[in-house]
Amino acid sequence: MKNYWMKLMCIAVATLTLAACSTTSRLGSGETLYTGVKELKYKQDDSVKIATDVQDAIFTTINVKPNNPLYSPYYRTPFPIGLWVYNHWDENSTGLKGWLYKKLVAEPKLISYVRPATRVDMINTLLRNNGYFGSSAKYTLNYSKSNRKKASISYQVWVHKPYVIGKISPLGTGTPVSNFIDSCARASNYYRTGSRYCLDSLNQVRIDIANALRDNGYYFFRPEYIQYLADSLTTKGVVNMQMTKASNIPNSALVRYYVNNVTVTVLNNDNSGTPDTLETPRCTLVKYVPIRLRDASLLSCIRGRKGRPFKVGNMDRMQVQFSNLGIFSNVDMKVTPLDSTNAEGNGLLDLAVTCTLDKPIEANLQVQGAYKSNSFLGPGLKVGMTHKNLFGGGERFSADVRASYEWQTGKGGAYKNSEFNSYEFGYNVELSVPRLLAPRFVDRSRRYVNWTRVSQYASILNRPDYFKMLQLGIDFTWQWHSNRHTLNEFTPFRLVYSKLLSTTQAMDEIMSMNPVVKNSFNNTYIPSMGYSFTYTNDFGRNSITCNIDAKEAGNVFAGIWEMCGSKNDKKLFGTPFSQFFKIQTQLVWKFSFTQSSQLVSRLLVGAAHAYGNSAEVPYSEQFYSGGANSVRAFTIRSIGPGSYRASEEDNFGYYDQTGTFKFENNWEYRFPILGYLHGAIFLDAGNVWLLKNDPEREGGKLTMKKFFDQLAVGTGLGLRFDMSMIVVRADLGIGIHAPYDTGKSGYYNIAKFKDGLAFHLAIGYPF
Repeated sequence: MKNYWMKLMCIAVATLTLAACSTTSRLGSGETLYTGVKELKYKQDDSVKIATDVQDAIFTTINVKPNNPLYSPYYRTPFPIGLWVYNHWDENSTGLKGWLYKKLVAEPKLISYVRPATRVDMINTLLRNNGYFGSSAKYTLNYSKSNRKKASISYQVWVHKPYVIGKISPLGTGTPVSNFIDSCARASNYYRTGSRYCLDSLNQVRIDIANALRDNGYYFFRPEYIQYLADSLTTKGVVNMQMTKASNIPNSALVRYYVNNVTVTVLNNDNSGTPDTLETPRCTLVKYVPIRLRDASLLSCIRGRKGRPFKVGNMDRMQVQFSNLGIFSNVDMKVTPLDSTNAEGNGLLDLAVTCTLDKPIEANLQVQGAYKSNSFLGPGLKVGMTHKNLFGGGERFSADVRASYEWQTGKGGAYKNSEFNSYEFGYNVELSVPRLLAPRFVDRSRRYVNWTRVSQYASILNRPDYFKMLQLGIDFTWQWHSNRHTLNEFTPFRLVYSKLLSTTQAMDEIMSMNPVVKNSFNNTYIPSMGYSFTYTNDFGRNSITCNIDAKEAGNVFAGIWEMCGSKNDKKLFGTPFSQFFKIQTQLVWKFSFTQSSQLVSRLLVGAAHAYGNSAEVPYSEQFYSGGANSVRAFTIRSIGPGSYRASEEDNFGYYDQTGTFKFENNWEYRFPILGYLHGAIFLDAGNVWLLKNDPEREGGKLTMKKFFDQLAVGTGLGLRFDMSMIVVRADLGIGIHAPYDTGKSGYYNIAKFKDGLAFHLAIGYPF
């Protein structure tokens, strides 16, 4: 104990010593350390409210990170290690100290680096460009009373009422281009009387008009060929606008071009072969034979026809379609204007597309760090092969074998001594066709690649001390986009066979004590069909993702058996098949304060019901709560159903804690700390329930009267190492309310603080 207190005192003394070290000792005469922004204050009349986008732009202008930022530019961490090292260590040090110096040192951010006067000028320009004429900004340096070599910055912005667009005069010259420009301007949501004057929006109107012209044959038109005349003197607070064409606009920009010849050339990956030319109504196709590639796959990518207006949008879609086939290493497009014209005197353009085939077969060997939604983490090995052009139409055939060893993360609470390590090995074979082999009435977008997939897989899962299970499956799935916001996935047929190969005495005891668990582990076929709908969209700072998954199992087979006269238990190949319905909805909302700090919320509701040929929903299809992606203050399957709680001496109660109804709500604030290191503060609530009563799990049935009291609630802190391509996450959950009786009264009913802690290590964000 004495040694413990001595170490604690040493740490405290070292911390105080570092804190006492100067962070400005190496600054030269006249240099001042920048310590952040003290305030950004707006001064405006009650009738004036500065637009949110303008406030964001001003904040971005002043947002210069000080040394050791916590929340830039306002707050800093209390331990400026980089500055301490810079001021007190020798930069010429060698060995370990030299290495530490290079890793820890941070040069001081000076006021001269921030240049507040320049930033004030930038704010004034922003205000003028957004219609706030007469508004202004200034800054003040706030020197530290204890050290005059430190200063923060205060910014004040005086905002007057913004000018609005008044009278709009059209071009009105009567030429086709002028008429088109006028019609586009009238259709603009911004360029209209009463809108706030904004230079960026006016530039966007020019870009939109130029894009519309380029998509109607005016290939060489550019936004800078449109100019504005603005009058802000005639009427105070109003800017009268006139759109004009630039005086130096070239003749080619006013010519409408039509498609002449389209040539598609396909090269082998080694540039070998002999050219073989095929004339088609869509294009001239040149393939360097021998080559394994169907003509129809290439022709389906062609947009636009000879003699029609040349549309830039068609060229862009062709580029995407060729690339999405996944069989080319390079796709190059070249547009050439001709000296000749068509009968009406319009220009002609030739389009040449050159595609280079990629190598068709690739093999891979992957050493993986696997993380699953049930909080199992561990190493894995995967060996696979992929053929990217099996039948000459971009069909992808892949096969892989895998093996992994996993252990459970987030151990703590009543199950801290449980061992749920496991190993798994299996294979997967899949054929993906880049076309939707489905009825024509399915609404699909040709701007995206739509897939038809057939897969067959098998795996053996071994949970030491419990069971060994075999699972075989086959899927047939359609995946398509209706538009850029929606993704649909429909599986008209999926057949999964689950079989317990062996069980231990401990597992047999679990199943004998609880018939519900036994029924959910029965050998069974699960013939099912499912549909998944995902909607994503951005609304300024807000983004929303909504996902709905629905699955039904056994109905088609049950109907066939009924037609054949079977009224009792229905079997497939001598084994009963499951019959149930399951649906889950998840809504994720994200609000971005800045590019790297967001508030994210998730609402999840799911339900499953077994009927007909099944007494219980199969165990693999039931819901569970707790774990790294759920209520993080509780370990996996340590809560629910409802207020049910397995005995603390019963480590096998893990298998009881599933349900057929699930509700979760999560809130998480994510913020940057240093470089790739990010932090999070979260609040989670949720649980699972039973839709029908189980006498062995008292309190497990869903009732609205006890719903809120049976929500497990927890908060916590997290660290994320976010390198964009991979995110490694560590979360420490802190229990607030357990849904079961803990022996402690009150809403905060965690018996001991340490019992309410759960640590999770995971890969990827939780939602």
